[in-house]
Amino acid sequence: MTFVEFLLAYEPPIRLGAFVSVLAAMAFWELLAPRRRQAVGRLQRWPSNLGVVVIDALLVRFTFPVAAVGVALVADDRGWGLFRALGAPAWLALIAAIILLDLAIYLQHVLFHAVPALWRLHRMHHSDLEFDVTTGARFHPLEILLSMVIKIGVVAALGTPAVAVLLFEVLLNATSMFNHGNVRLPKRFDKALRWILVTPDMHRVHHSEAPHETNSNFGFNLPWWDRLLGTYRAQPAAGHEGMIIGIEQFRDPTELRLDRMLLQPFRDDDRSYPLGRRGPAS
Repeated sequence: MTFVEFLLAYEPPIRLGAFVSVLAAMAFWELLAPRRRQAVGRLQRWPSNLGVVVIDALLVRFTFPVAAVGVALVADDRGWGLFRALGAPAWLALIAAIILLDLAIYLQHVLFHAVPALWRLHRMHHSDLEFDVTTGARFHPLEILLSMVIKIGVVAALGTPAVAVLLFEVLLNATSMFNHGNVRLPKRFDKALRWILVTPDMHRVHHSEAPHETNSNFGFNLPWWDRLLGTYRAQPAAGHEGMIIGIEQFRDPTELRLDRMLLQPFRDDDRSYPLGRRGPAS
């Protein structure tokens, strides 16, 4: 069995193992070196945040039995996609696919802030009153389904190798938990690292209640897209200890309940953070 065959054969345990390992490591790191003091504790937030992870995983499995990896295998079998049309070698297709999938996720993230109807789905991710490893997995099930549809379309259009899809999804899941971590990095290390990887201090700005900060630092893996496309913001105006996490509509702690979280997209309110509402410059 080749390495690629091994990855594809053991896809579910690889995904689960990576998720549990990174979650446990980040949770321990947060205990050892927290970046911010949390006013709302884990016992109040984690059951709902992890509960929605279970719902998302089950929903994707039942709705998309083959998901993006399966579509990649079909595309390869039928000769679909840009990489096949260009005759790209396997190693180049793998690297390019991971980079282009990351760009697609960045653009999708911007879209979910720019379109009010999509922001209603995405804002559940932002309504967490604290910022830690579980925030990185807190996404509304409808957003997860729509994201999967978009990802499947990109995978088919590119002719992405199946192993690249699996590696990217595992990497995206791991880096999302990392860059949502309530962890402290040395300032010099953070400054250097954020040239090649989105760091917790970089992404935390995106979870500020201030609209002009919410609409910045959209990247999950690679920081290049924010820098190249003008959405990069180095630091929050109030500092990391002083900034307010969350959004103004859902500051009541009862909104942290799982049932309340799932109903947030359907709540009737006229306040939002569409991309055009930037607020004052910091």
